Amino acid sequence: MTAIESTFKKRAQAAVANKTLKAAIERTASTAEKKRAIAIAELPDFSNMRSCAKRIKDHVIANLDHYLETFERNAVASGAKVHWARTAEEASHIAVDICKMAKAKRVTRSKSMLGEEIGLPHALELAGIECVETDLAEHIVQLAGERPSHIVWPAMHKSREEIFSLFKSKHEKPPVSEEIADLVLSARRDLRQKFLTADVGISGANFLIADTGAVCVVTNEGNAELTTTPPKVHIVTAGIEKLVPSIEHAFVLLRLLVRSATGADITQYTTFHCGPKRPNDADGPEEFHIILVDNGRTQMLADGMEEMLRCIRCGACMNHCVVYRQVGGHAYGGTYPGPMGAVLTPVFDGLKQSRDLPHACTLNGRCAEVCPVGIPLPTLLRQLRSRSWRSGYEPWLTKANVSVWAQFAKRPKLYHAVSKIASKVIRLFQKNGRIRWMPLAGNWTRHRDLPAPASRSFMQLQRSRHKENGS
Repeated sequence: MTAIESTFKKRAQAAVANKTLKAAIERTASTAEKKRAIAIAELPDFSNMRSCAKRIKDHVIANLDHYLETFERNAVASGAKVHWARTAEEASHIAVDICKMAKAKRVTRSKSMLGEEIGLPHALELAGIECVETDLAEHIVQLAGERPSHIVWPAMHKSREEIFSLFKSKHEKPPVSEEIADLVLSARRDLRQKFLTADVGISGANFLIADTGAVCVVTNEGNAELTTTPPKVHIVTAGIEKLVPSIEHAFVLLRLLVRSATGADITQYTTFHCGPKRPNDADGPEEFHIILVDNGRTQMLADGMEEMLRCIRCGACMNHCVVYRQVGGHAYGGTYPGPMGAVLTPVFDGLKQSRDLPHACTLNGRCAEVCPVGIPLPTLLRQLRSRSWRSGYEPWLTKANVSVWAQFAKRPKLYHAVSKIASKVIRLFQKNGRIRWMPLAGNWTRHRDLPAPASRSFMQLQRSRHKENGS
């Protein structure tokens, strides 16, 4: 077992035992699940829109080189400067160099998972540049010295009481109570002057519009507009898969994005940035930089993982994931948690180092059902499991257990006979239909009861029904 695997398991065990964490996650995720269901029910054309969105993304992925060249040409024509980064390190280096050329002392950053992926906050800190997170949840996470636990609600693991205590110790003018309005006011007071004195603003991108060279950013707080407008320099970091052919295609995806993410009809702020400030513009940056990041994305095309490039980062898969809702985002150990993270982290960090993540899934398929662009996440996870097995990354004990199981599985009569005996033995440990402890089941029963096996197996029930029906 590698150190990383051990860390994942320890984090998962600690998370399962943390009742406060589970309550915070369940509160937000269940609300998001209910609101999404209502939003989708009120959109009668959802199924057709979902199919359309899937075709849009697949078309762009199949013609990625064409749309990248088209976007670069149109972005440059609008006055933007386009930079290409093959790796996370190269992307961060480009962003830091731009900040240094601008002689930046302070940088404001709106929420961007791509920025987290390339380690940009850490790179800015190493360069001696103050990086201020302006999204409210990211501001909380930054003050706490933590990583985001969700791609839409980065601080969903925090309770209101924890946030009040954090603001009380970190803000110059702390909140007077735990009321949400007071917490928001405290954050606004702390951030307002930093917005106005930043030398550089950094944002991500929800979509890159190929035929205009524009960048689309959606938020619910308006912090992105304050991040990108007052500073003289605006830097956009975006994955190369964010491309769409036109603004019409972007709006198809926008309608699905917000409903899948928060259950709303539309986000409060949807902004299209196209180049730097023009002579007659009232405001805007004097320099506009776009850093297009690969960081394993073209390798995903080569490895048959191109369907993951459809992802529009809505977070619906984790909101509906039974594993994520038990352990939260930090247990996954990477930038992206949940089912999407279980696919992406092995791509970014290497399958050998993160082979446990594809196994942290029940393969129930709920994530694929709710994905607005139809990503077959369970299929991709099975593909990673198979690759891990073929590459020899699985522990020897796992291989031994599978080999033993295979011997029984290839002999149906022996398999059924052993299953009957095992079922009877397991039932000896049950009380009122639940098992609180049993040898070799400690990882399960340590934090929850194990349901006792039914008195009759599925096959026995089927045979009984066939006899009753005379078949």
